[in-house]
Amino acid sequence: MRASPAAKALLKTTLLASAALLVSVQLGCAKEPRGIPLGGVLTPSGQTITPTVAPGAQFGTLNPGLAAFPTYTAGQAVTTTVSPDGKTLLILTSGYNLVQDASANVIPSASNEYVFVYDISNGTPVQKQVLQVPDTFMGIAFAPDGQHFYVSGGVTDNVHTFALSNGVWSEQGTPIALGHLALAKPPLNLGGNGLEVKPQAAGLAVTQDGSKLVVANFYNDSLSVIDLASSAVTEVPLRPGIINPAQDGVAGGEYPYWVAIKGSSTAYVSSERDREIDVVSLSGTPTVTARIKTTGNPNRMVLNAAGTLLYVSCDNEADVQVISTASNKVVDTIHTTAPSNFVGLPAYYHGTEPNSLTLSPDGTRLYVTNGGTNSVAVVALNTPKPEVIGLLPTGYFPNSVSVSADGKMLYIVNGKSNPGPNPCNFKIAADAKGSCTPTLLSNDYILQLSKAGFLSMPVPGAAEMDRLTHIVAQNNNFGFHESDRDRSMMEFLHHHIKHVIYIVRENRTYDQILGDVGEGNSDPALAEFGKTITPNVHAVARKFVDLDNFYDTGEVSGNGWPWSTSARESDFGAKALPVNYAGRGLSYDWEGNNRNVVVAEPTLAARMAENPLYPNDPNLLPGQNNVAAPDGPKGQFQQGYIWDNALRAGLTIRNYGFFIDLDRYGLPTSEGGIPLLTDPYASKTQVSFGTNPVLAKYTDPYFRGFDNALPDYFREAEWAREFQGYVKNGKLPSVEFVRLMHDHTGSFSTAIDGVNTPALQIADNDYAVGKLIQTVAHSPYAKNTLIFVVEDDAQDGPDHVDAHRSEAFIVGPYVKHHAVVDARYTTVNMIRTIEDVMGMGPMTLNDAYERPMAHVFSRKDKSWTFNATEPAPLTATTLPMTSQAMREPLWHNMHNAAWWSAKTKGYDWKVEDKIPALAYDHILWEGMMPGKPYPGRNGLDYSHKADQADTGVKQNTQG
Repeated sequence: MRASPAAKALLKTTLLASAALLVSVQLGCAKEPRGIPLGGVLTPSGQTITPTVAPGAQFGTLNPGLAAFPTYTAGQAVTTTVSPDGKTLLILTSGYNLVQDASANVIPSASNEYVFVYDISNGTPVQKQVLQVPDTFMGIAFAPDGQHFYVSGGVTDNVHTFALSNGVWSEQGTPIALGHLALAKPPLNLGGNGLEVKPQAAGLAVTQDGSKLVVANFYNDSLSVIDLASSAVTEVPLRPGIINPAQDGVAGGEYPYWVAIKGSSTAYVSSERDREIDVVSLSGTPTVTARIKTTGNPNRMVLNAAGTLLYVSCDNEADVQVISTASNKVVDTIHTTAPSNFVGLPAYYHGTEPNSLTLSPDGTRLYVTNGGTNSVAVVALNTPKPEVIGLLPTGYFPNSVSVSADGKMLYIVNGKSNPGPNPCNFKIAADAKGSCTPTLLSNDYILQLSKAGFLSMPVPGAAEMDRLTHIVAQNNNFGFHESDRDRSMMEFLHHHIKHVIYIVRENRTYDQILGDVGEGNSDPALAEFGKTITPNVHAVARKFVDLDNFYDTGEVSGNGWPWSTSARESDFGAKALPVNYAGRGLSYDWEGNNRNVVVAEPTLAARMAENPLYPNDPNLLPGQNNVAAPDGPKGQFQQGYIWDNALRAGLTIRNYGFFIDLDRYGLPTSEGGIPLLTDPYASKTQVSFGTNPVLAKYTDPYFRGFDNALPDYFREAEWAREFQGYVKNGKLPSVEFVRLMHDHTGSFSTAIDGVNTPALQIADNDYAVGKLIQTVAHSPYAKNTLIFVVEDDAQDGPDHVDAHRSEAFIVGPYVKHHAVVDARYTTVNMIRTIEDVMGMGPMTLNDAYERPMAHVFSRKDKSWTFNATEPAPLTATTLPMTSQAMREPLWHNMHNAAWWSAKTKGYDWKVEDKIPALAYDHILWEGMMPGKPYPGRNGLDYSHKADQADTGVKQNTQG
């Protein structure tokens, strides 16, 4: 289905009219990066957002009115709710929302979550109040009287009560404690059900008679039923083995997220991990009476007015499941990606991510936010079978939708924005080209730059909805087909390339590494780790292709790894990540573990054998359900990763460091710690235990996972040991996954072989990458192997174009030589390219409708070679380099390990991103760039040799 010429003309006019507002909201007053079309803002996944194209739509940010920071706007708006009389709208934030001073210290008084109060009695929202809450997680609900509402306190394990008096809302009394923190027994038990995790109060609802408040305890796998008259709290377990010991080890009721209540007698609770709705009787002693299985991960729910049908939005399967409350069975399924008659959209591609829903007052329409496609699906319920009849464009990753009492207005909040360059709001280095006056200091960490949006819009009529549906389709590239040139090039590569090595590194921006590369859109003033420290990636960029317009889709490792391995981010991940990174609870659940438990191990015995510290508890997340794992494109349970895709295509794989359990690194061997060995193969000591049940079978047990104490030099050596075996036997796997992580930096006091400062660790990572490329280049596999290199995210450094812009490389036969390719590419484009080269199908809507990186390649550049360079800084280490005779100190560290250890005292380097990132960014800048002011992102184009740049658009040759 394509837009008519008239619709296209109207679209163009509307886009032009809305462009200024949209760009000002998303990017401040900075210049747009190349590749962003007029009239929309491109996301780091390659989608476009156009929230103001609907007639009457109003879109803006959420300003809490902080006296000391008047221009500050909040991030991560997650929930909306309308008062029983339809006059008041509440918007809740749950996310990062930390404000820091010029030294990157958190300012507690300005680092809360918020409830924004709007008067919507006349349709158009008018902000009346902003209430502050220290911590929250998703839950907010009105009492039936409309004079009270309740907010879940997240990690503080309590509930806040607000009351209306003389037209003003205020908090009443002290928060109601839910009691889990009082049961903590450190160090492993911090009050939550897991290893070293705290409680997290989540969704909540009030009974119709107003007597009880029911709270989902997201990290305790239980409900708290609160008697509102006495504030007495009753704990209701949801796990089968806790309810009945005969069911020990049976999964159920875990990660309870949302609550819906029928009348005053029955609560429905969504269990995200176990894909079920738990039915709880509230009469007498609260009891689980039924468990209703869902195909996807259920998140939010809404009951119809009669209480006969429960609508459940489900991530992973991209649908709403309709449950009969009489039979407790699923009676219908609504796919929310697009109308069923939409031409060219395969129904099985995942990535839509429905995550909230609401009913029109007359019950004839269901509105569903699709977080993954930046849209609201409009579902007709007054038809023989419920069906999607249209899509409405929203801001970036919508999280919640509410409807006015008359059914004429929609209120939608989204959780993200494209950070982009932002000199209007954040401190910038002195630059005569900059035109904005900074008003806040330092707050330029990527999760601080990601802002919430609030969209209000009239419900469109049928004709207008059809137009908006086509805009959503265009925004998401639905039906996209690559050009004949791209298709031809990918088919050529598929027939000539037999192996791919996919390397993922950590956290660096383009300018931070390649700012001094001397070509492309690079800013040498920001090159913290320039060519002296990273000569190999500089050589790769200059010898092959400099991708100066490449963007990591993920903001941080928590979603950088899902995007880099599955071309999508789950709704669970999108909600949990900013909360976790702000230190507001939850755990790092994005690389296989849940609550620090290796759920890849199916039995208690296996878990205790893998980790001697694991508690003897059969009901601690039993089974292999993984709350964050993606399903495959045709619903294959938790098999939506790129290695699953390769195996489905009949390819062979090998894993070096992806998805490894890190809990035992750094512990004494007497406590079950895994020893830090430079050559574990020599002693046949297993140092890697997989966290993904499929990938673990193909994992090199001697390749150490994420651990800053071990140089990448030894990781590359272990990879090379196996590679030489493949050279001998001719059985190199089709796809190899290699994690070279030392550009993350850290663990300065325990790092071995003198690789104990950021410069030395990044040089070590650079050399490992260069040696791996050299090894392939001088092997029989050079003629048919491509090497792809990407950072999981770009969070830890400055860039003058965009917070997501990063270094990425493709090396091997048929890769262009000495080229600058400034076509706008992202992580998703790289995954699509790997899939096309190796003959895999797409995994999600995202990679299905993104173009491959065809402009990187040329048929005539078949021959290639590469020789690694030993970075000068490594002469200051005791690594067993080849140039042993060159041990004189050719490199002088500006600061030694003691300085870096003192500056980062108390930092937790055990896993990615558990450190205060912005503070560390400032320490890096202080240590590497002394005397220079900490920079911001100005969005200016510093392209070098622009006449030689390959735009990826103008070139039409086959190469």
